[in-house]
Order: sequence, then structure tokens, then C-alpha cells
Amino acid sequence: MQKVERPSRPIELGPPCRPPTTVSSSPESFTTLTQKALPKLFEERKPGDTLRLWIPGCSSGEEPYSVAMVLLEFLAEKADEVPVQIFATDVSDTAIETARTGLYPESTVRPISAERLRKFFTQVDGKYRVSKKVREMCIFARHDLTRDPPFSKLDMVICRNVLIYLDQALQKRLFTAFHYALKPNGYLMLGAAETVGLQRDLFTVIDKKHRLYSKRPVYLEPLDLAFAEGRQPDRPSIPATAKPAREHPVRKNVQQEVNQLMLSKYAPPGVLVNDRFEIIQFRGQTGFFLEPAPGEVNLHVLKMVRSGLLHDLQQALIEARDSQAAVRKEGLHVRLNGHGRDVVLEVTPIMVPDEPPHYLILFEDVSRHAGSAPVPPPLPPAEGLIGESEVEHFRRELDHTRRELETTRRYLQSAIQDLEITNEELQSANEEVLSSNEELQSTNEELDTAKEELQSTNEELNTLNAELHSRNDELSRLNSDLINLLSSVQLAVIMVDRGLCIRRFTPPAEKLFNLIAADVGRPMQHIKPNIVSPNLEQTIHDVIEHVTPLEQEVQDVNGRWYLLRVRPYCSVDNRIEGAVIALVDIDAMKRREMQSEEARREVLAILQAIHEGLVVLDDKFCVQMINDAFCRMFAVDPHKATGKPLFDVADGAWKVPPVRSLLESALKSDTLPEDVELEHEFPGVGRKRLILSARRVESRDGHPPLALLAIREV
Repeated sequence: MQKVERPSRPIELGPPCRPPTTVSSSPESFTTLTQKALPKLFEERKPGDTLRLWIPGCSSGEEPYSVAMVLLEFLAEKADEVPVQIFATDVSDTAIETARTGLYPESTVRPISAERLRKFFTQVDGKYRVSKKVREMCIFARHDLTRDPPFSKLDMVICRNVLIYLDQALQKRLFTAFHYALKPNGYLMLGAAETVGLQRDLFTVIDKKHRLYSKRPVYLEPLDLAFAEGRQPDRPSIPATAKPAREHPVRKNVQQEVNQLMLSKYAPPGVLVNDRFEIIQFRGQTGFFLEPAPGEVNLHVLKMVRSGLLHDLQQALIEARDSQAAVRKEGLHVRLNGHGRDVVLEVTPIMVPDEPPHYLILFEDVSRHAGSAPVPPPLPPAEGLIGESEVEHFRRELDHTRRELETTRRYLQSAIQDLEITNEELQSANEEVLSSNEELQSTNEELDTAKEELQSTNEELNTLNAELHSRNDELSRLNSDLINLLSSVQLAVIMVDRGLCIRRFTPPAEKLFNLIAADVGRPMQHIKPNIVSPNLEQTIHDVIEHVTPLEQEVQDVNGRWYLLRVRPYCSVDNRIEGAVIALVDIDAMKRREMQSEEARREVLAILQAIHEGLVVLDDKFCVQMINDAFCRMFAVDPHKATGKPLFDVADGAWKVPPVRSLLESALKSDTLPEDVELEHEFPGVGRKRLILSARRVESRDGHPPLALLAIREV
């Protein structure tokens, strides 16, 4: 049996969209649909009834969606009140999957007007998806017109450009199926190159140009669905005697002729029947035992057997079917045209593997085997007398009638028992059907609930998907910001996890730690850095365990100074996931600090070599440096005096206004103040006469200036 395949065609709608360029395109057909078919359907529709349409051979779904859009435009504000089901079928699974997605390229939807495009489509990644409302109206399923049973109770069938791929026999069968599937007021629409042909008695023409038809109230035999399983309906075989002769008969040899002659002369006549007791082959001359019933041709053996053998043959067939063994009936009598014959009836089951059972019925003429000729009817007896032969004849007839009555009684008893069993089986089947119906209703309700849940879940998934897209974009931006930040700060930074495996590092860290891109994921123990830090791994481990940042100054193998900072790596939920190792280049600062310390030592040595008392003060008049001459002169401990205000040294002996005035003048003015002569009593050393001079000393790195106080004793 051939399958139907249809070429894909673009979405086609009536005006205002311009017609596509394919042969099957016909926007005027949809206009005819909205003007001549849909108004009639809705006039006769009851409230709450579902409008059911079937579009076989839907290909990739353009035509069903077009019909759905036409219906939505036709219904306008009432679209939510009228339930619509559009069954769209095709033999191609790929086409059905494409149709279900409802996603089409721009070239396919180009013929559609801008208004309909905004109303029924959404743009997704350069393509156009049919709106959800339109997709919910269409039910897509795989279906083979030539094999699967049709849908039922349909308001309309739109089968365009499918029949042109089928032969006339299949077309006739499909028109019968469409007639069966449609409601009494249903409509059928075909393609421009298709007509109902010889099936015009099933449909009435509504619009000949656009191939719109309505169903005629014609009585048909029940739809034969045998082709649903890919086979032809069963028909009884033509009797062997009725088969036409071959055009080229086979030449027979002598042995075959002898066998045929012996079978026809000595073998009893009979018939071969199937499991439904229909004759599929005649063997020999069966005219004395069988005769065709008047009316239509019927090859059922119980309809053809003569009345004298009917009940016995029926009983023998039932017994042979039940016992699967041969059954023999003797003492039967058949009369035809005044002649009677004694007959022996035998039914033998024929069992062949992988085939239904057959039964061979043989009619054996006992009178012929006994050599007795047909007995002529007896002569009429004399008036008032009954002959012995007639009495014997009546006795035989009476015995035969009794046997027939007994057979009939047994048959009726068996029929009653079969009827009772059948009634019980029907009652049980009815209860099972009712139970199945309830289960199906319950399943249908569960499916409706599941559908609603799936729709709700789908909406939640769409929302979640949009949120994930937003989060992904935000994460991408943050990742880009982090990469640019790490690249711009020019710091050697390494991030490790709790197992001290490298997670990320910056380009400056490659040289200091001898890293390459393939080192991501390797433990720090496998890396030999260029910095001198013997316990680096243990230091990182202690920071992770005790959550305590650590800083220390280290040098690389070239003697360059760096500040090593190790801090815990905290996640957004404040969990310690590793550590961050950073190296800050402090070589210049370290060297300046070392130079400053060296200069300080040099200055201190110079101060110590001078015999006059010298004191270096800051802007708060606190002692920064002091020489030995000053300590001997005033009996001061240098360790106790350093860092204290000058006016607190020597038990406050320097709290003299001229000294403060001299120091303030030296710090505030660039000019050298005049020397001050001071005579004062100092505890522990007595009265001294001193000459004081002060100088301003500029400091480096933007620090406040210092004051140098020189003391000379007169």
C-alpha cells in the first residue's frame, strides 16, 4: 500500500496577503471558506459544541496554521467562546515535528501582511514562531490515509493536493472515509487539481472553482476498515468449479487423468469450509446435497444445505469445532424430486499451523454404494385398503421425523446454552466497557489536569529560562570586568582552592611563579616560584584554616623586593573556598627606605661627632635625635628623651618662653633667627649660661619640616 507524501508549501492566507508562488496556493479558497462554509457551520452549531476540522497531509504545518488564523479572524471577539480543534496529520514524523514547533524562516512568511505578522507571529533569532494561541488550536499527529481509520464527527475536511498522488481505487476509498467522517452538514474542500470524480453521489458542489463540497445524506454500508491493517477485506474464495479457465492450460499426463477420474467416480462429494463455515472449495458433485439460496450470493454452508441435512450438519459442525475431532452422522435421508437417498455425513477438522482451522464436509450416498436404485413411489392401494409398503414408508417417515425432532431438540438446547453463555459474556463485556469508560473519563480528566500543569510548568520554565539568560549575560559581563580588572592592575595575583590547586592567575604572575596556561588545576606544590619564601604552601594553608590574612616582605631570585599578601577567598555566601595570593612590587619604596635609614645613620654619626649639644625636633617639638654632647651637658638619658617633647626633658627645665619662640620662628620662617642667650638653672647640673641657635631642616616625601637646635655653653 503506498504512503502519501506532500511537498512543503508556504503559509497561505486570503487577502490582504499576496499569494505565494506555489501551485497549491489559493488565497481565494480561504475567502470562499469564510463566505460560504463557516457561516453555515456556525448557524447550525449549538452552544458549547466544538468545531472539528481535519487537514490530512498537513506537511510542515503551514496550511493548518493558516486555517486557524482564518478562524480567529472570522470569530473575532467570540474566539475565546468557541472551542476549535484542527486535526493536522501526515505520514512523515519529521514533518509533524517541524509543524509542532511552528518556527518558520523569513522566506516562508514573507507573503503574509505586516498586520497578520504582528498579530499571529513572534520573532525568534531571525525566524518567526506562530503564536501560542494559534498553536493550541492545532493537534498534529502521524496518520496514514491509506492504512489508519479516519476521524469522526467532523465539521470539515480540507484535503488539498493529496489525492493527486493516489490511484482511483484509493481515491474512491478515501471519499467514502471522508463521507463517513463528516457530520450530516459537513464540508469537504479539495485542491485546485482534484475533484470528487465518480463519487459525486456522496457530495454536493458548493463552489466548483474552489472545490468546496457538502456532504449528501446518502446511506452507505458500514465503513470497511480492513485497510486500516494494510490488508484487503476478506472474501470467500470462488468455488473450484466456477473458476475461469486459464489462458494457457497446463498439459496433463495420463496418471493425473486417472487420478481425477477415480476421485470423481469413487470419492464422496464434499466441500471445504473455513472457521466461519463459508465454502471455499467444492469437491465432486454436491448438487443433490447443496443448493444456492435465493437472493444475493451467499456461500455459507448452512444456507445452502438441503433441509433434510440442515440440523445434523449444524450439530456436526459445532461438535467438530468444539472437540477438534471428526464427527460422523448416519441414518440421514434426503428427498429430491420424489427420489430419496440415505446419506452418511462426516465432518473432519483440517488443522494447519499458523492458519485458522478448516473443515472438510463429506456426503456419502449409502444407497448408491448398496447398489439399490432409487425407489419409485408406491402404487396407490385399493380403495379402503392400506398396503404394507405404504405402512413401512410411513413408519420410516415417522422415524425420520422423530430423529429430526430429537436433533432439533438437542440443537435448541445447545443453542440456548450458547445463548446463555453469550449473554453472560456480553454482560461481563458490558460491565468491562462501562468500567473502561469510567477509567477513560478519569484518565481524560487526569490528562486535562496534567496538561494544565504542563502549561504552568512550561510558563515557569520560560520565566526561568529568561532569568537564566539574564543571569548568564550578567555573569559574562562580570567575568569580562574581572578579566579586564586583573589585566589592568598589573599585579601578580593567584587564586587557589582549598586543596591549593590553581584556579586563576594574572599575566604578571606568570614570570614570578613560573606559570603557563596549562598550570590551571595543578597544585602549588608542583610549582617552583621565583620568589624566596620557603614556607609558602604552609603559609597559604594556615591562612585558609585560621581565616587570618598575612603580609610579609619577600625577594625574588634577583633581589627585588615584593610585599606578599595572602588572604582567604570567600564566596558570596561567606564560605572559605581557598586563598588569594598577591605580590605588590615595593622594591623602589624599600630601597628609598633603606637609603633613608642609611642617611639617618650618617646624620646621627655626624651629630655625635660635634661637641656642641644638638637636638632634632619635629613640628610638635618632640625629640627625634639627640647627640651625646647634649646628654652630658644636661645629664639626660637619650633613650628616655627620644620621642618626648623638649619641654618635658630635664624635668621641664626647657619650658622657657625664649626657647619656644626661637623654635617657632625657625619652623615658620625661611630666614635664620638670631641666636638667643639663655641663663637658666637646670636640675642636677646647676646654673648654665647658654647660647641657642635654631635652623629649619626640610624633610623628604612631603613630611613636615624639622628644627635643629644647637646649644653652646659659654
